[in-house]
Amino acid sequence: MATLQSSISTTSRSPAVIIPSTSLTISYPTLQNLISNFQKNLAAIGITPHSPVSIALPNNLEFIVSFLATAAQRGIAAPLNPAYKQGEFEFFIDDVKSKLVVVPRGAVSAGAPAVKAARKFGVAVAEVWWDDRRGEVCLEVLEKGGLRDGANVERAQSEDVALVLHTSGTTGRPKAVPLTHRNLTKTMGNIVQTYKLTQEDKTYLVMPLFHVHGLLAGFLAPLLSGGTVIVPVKFSASEFWKDFTKFKANWYTAVPTIHQILLKSPLPAQIPPIRFIRSCSSPLSPTTFHALEETFKAPVLEAYAMTEAAHQMTSNPLPPAKRKPGTVGLGQGVEVAILDGDGNEVAQGKEGEISIKGVNVTKGYINNEKANAESFTSTGFFRTGDQGKKDEDGYVIITGRIKELINRGGEKISPIEVDNAISSHPSVGEAVSFAVDSEMYGQEVGAAVVLKSGKKVTEEGLKKYVGEKLSKFKVPTRIWFTEHMPKTATGKIQRRIVAETMLRGDKPKAKL
Repeated sequence: MATLQSSISTTSRSPAVIIPSTSLTISYPTLQNLISNFQKNLAAIGITPHSPVSIALPNNLEFIVSFLATAAQRGIAAPLNPAYKQGEFEFFIDDVKSKLVVVPRGAVSAGAPAVKAARKFGVAVAEVWWDDRRGEVCLEVLEKGGLRDGANVERAQSEDVALVLHTSGTTGRPKAVPLTHRNLTKTMGNIVQTYKLTQEDKTYLVMPLFHVHGLLAGFLAPLLSGGTVIVPVKFSASEFWKDFTKFKANWYTAVPTIHQILLKSPLPAQIPPIRFIRSCSSPLSPTTFHALEETFKAPVLEAYAMTEAAHQMTSNPLPPAKRKPGTVGLGQGVEVAILDGDGNEVAQGKEGEISIKGVNVTKGYINNEKANAESFTSTGFFRTGDQGKKDEDGYVIITGRIKELINRGGEKISPIEVDNAISSHPSVGEAVSFAVDSEMYGQEVGAAVVLKSGKKVTEEGLKKYVGEKLSKFKVPTRIWFTEHMPKTATGKIQRRIVAETMLRGDKPKAKL
């Protein structure tokens, strides 16, 4: 019976977790003890099976132990971005009906947004912290809410929901995605198999643990393999290479934005040996792909993932197998099909909706029958909402979100294709395209561009450049130049918000 706790290696001689900020090194036996002790504390304060526990913590040992102990106690972990505002916390706490909100030490006296949100719904609040003297993660309930002391210590079951995450909500209200121990451990195994992870591997975690990318690929899968996870509080380009070298990391997984930041940042005198670099969560342009491989002397493997699939669905394989820039590779432990509107598979090379089936896929959204009916076919395939096709080798090529495709007089244009063409210009740092209304064609192509520092190009010059790469009807009719692209907390450009901002004539405010 696979559960998160039972999937953590019991034989590895490597450290499980290294915390650079404190130089704390946690062995696998110590990690298991920390989880077990914290689980007993959760039981003592009244966390029972299926109790949702919202975790508003940064990447640290407290998050790791809180998350794994909640799942071990048959609770439902609901990680939240600790940088949320009060109103955002209120939405998520109310949506999952949290029984407990876990916050850092001092958050209650400081009146932190998560604490104020919990108070609005009468939800219990507990502070957690690492006690170096006692060698444990401590838990103290400061606001009791509806908890009742004295629950039993539980043993998790494979079909228990261990995790609830929300979709990004870029096209409407965020949907709650329940993921069972079985879903999660299947993905963990798929990732280990895809990248041949062993206890000799060490990964440097640059993605937040409240996001499925960081939690599954960056953290949980390495624990299954017996490898080591190096966990900084957050990504810092200035600290990356120092930590990467000091702790002898040999791979990392990130979104394209982080890869681009590393390419722009000062490099160490000698690039350390890197077994592979993984890219996921948004499209990686071929330009960035080649720059990464040339600069860091390592194979770049682009993957494709969704929260509903407990993260990974496809990936380019390790050498000597073929990896193809511009594709997201092959199905990894899942069945991938390209379907038409009626749920039938289309011919090889034809475009349709990328759809998947596998043990890692959620059985459905919480309290959203309409979305469930629309998202699953009668044969059990989950419709991703992404348009794409398979090439002659079966590698998946994503051509865009179906709802984001640009329809110019009946011609369907992939915004990703336009993004890549613009991004290949030597003066362009980032580019995102989108539909703009057209009286003649219904829609035409618009684009927003961030130039590289010190570089210049005119709108007409960029249009001419794109026109040499793409058909005339795909060339943007209008290009906005801006200093910043609105992004999610994980660094994914928010195409819809960029479009709305540009079309309003506003400039996005720079992130502080």
